[in-house]
Amino acid sequence: MITYQVHPEKGFTDKIGELVFMLEHVRAVTIQEVADLTEEELDYSKPGGNSIGALLSHMASIEYVHQQISFENRDLTEDEVAVWGIALELGQKANETINSSSVDDYLDVLESTRDQTLELLKEKDDEWLYEEREWPNGKKYNQYYLWFHVLEDEINHRGQIRAMVRSYKDKTVRT
Repeated sequence: MITYQVHPEKGFTDKIGELVFMLEHVRAVTIQEVADLTEEELDYSKPGGNSIGALLSHMASIEYVHQQISFENRDLTEDEVAVWGIALELGQKANETINSSSVDDYLDVLESTRDQTLELLKEKDDEWLYEEREWPNGKKYNQYYLWFHVLEDEINHRGQIRAMVRSYKDKTVRT
């Protein structure tokens, strides 16, 4: 059930618990938006755009990448790029290769990635969220920002998905 009061989730420190609440709330709304989509709807894209399935795969890839950056303090390995790279980059290649899957297939990947995130977050405390790090270009960031980006990325792409669902339905009504 989706609730509308931010509170720390049990099993986590206060700030991490609030972050977990937000991650889970955003994901619950995403699942609600796509749960009944058909394979044809998931594969639909406008010319030059990404399919809904590719966007769902991208959400999982962004979360996986941020796991590596924040928990392992590293970028993806070549083997990980082979698994996650196409979904991470999106575009024509993603639409050509990320298709013909059921909504359950996409949701399973999102769920397993999230389960791993939650397990890793249980090991951290609120101070970890504010740890300062530096990108190779000299820009400073902290863990909180990384996970904020995971949230904003999913929310952004969910908006795209909503528009695509409307467009798909408009297209099928006209034909």
